[in-house]
Amino acid sequence: MITAAATASNDSVEFAFVSALAQEMSAGKIELPGFPDIAIRVRRALQDEEVSAAKLVRVIGAEPSLTARLLQLANSAAINRGGTRINDLRTAITRVGFTLVRSSSIALAMAQMEHSQPLQAVKEPLRALWQRSALLAAMASVVARRLTTVNADAAALAGMVHGMGKLYILVRAVHFPGLTADAASFLRIEQLWHANIAKAVLESWELADEVVAAVHQHEDLEYAHEGEADLTDVLLIANLLVEFRQNPQSIELNLQGVTAATRMSLDTESYKRLLAESAEEIEALRIALGN
Repeated sequence: MITAAATASNDSVEFAFVSALAQEMSAGKIELPGFPDIAIRVRRALQDEEVSAAKLVRVIGAEPSLTARLLQLANSAAINRGGTRINDLRTAITRVGFTLVRSSSIALAMAQMEHSQPLQAVKEPLRALWQRSALLAAMASVVARRLTTVNADAAALAGMVHGMGKLYILVRAVHFPGLTADAASFLRIEQLWHANIAKAVLESWELADEVVAAVHQHEDLEYAHEGEADLTDVLLIANLLVEFRQNPQSIELNLQGVTAATRMSLDTESYKRLLAESAEEIEALRIALGN
């Protein structure tokens, strides 16, 4: 039985948490607390538009786990269409490209956060978010490549970082005991705040404007614009396909009225064909980023 006192207590915790979020947001660009150092080092290296593969080898080579992930990604069916395997980091970086290097470093950082002792209270939702991000990155890459002219690697990056607002909320929630135990309150906070927080975090990382915009608007089913499909369209559609992939018969209903789907001529049959033709590619990229 939930008592009035318990309800008041939950409301108080929720208010305190939301007040803290509002204060942090009002301060401007915000950093994701506790984000592992490897992702930060890769991000800083890539901020230099003239960064060389040699410098990235030095940065990445200091982290064996990231080296292993990049080699796995470079040899995966999603990237290695010619079938020639490679075993050295420099060639792997050249093969996958700098954008997927960034995606891989973020995926590794999210995986490491799951094992962080201070975050054990939110370990399960952290893992679920990381794995969904990897799946969405894979789906967005395939949607971009097969249905649009949008850069597939940029789409994968957008998918990988789509949940940074949710990640920020999870990390901050550990300082407010009881908040995550109240599922309704936590979901309400997440829905109201995650998009704007993600925008602030990604702006602080100086990601491309199109990636920031796509993440910020990828749940806006009324998103519309002139011209060809853009990165926001791709991420929006990929998010819907991931959301309903276990219930494919509902895809057509959920795509009705969505401008992005119309722009890509996407319906139930083309969705089934997309998955059938890309299943190996999606799974390979998902595993490389989310395993």
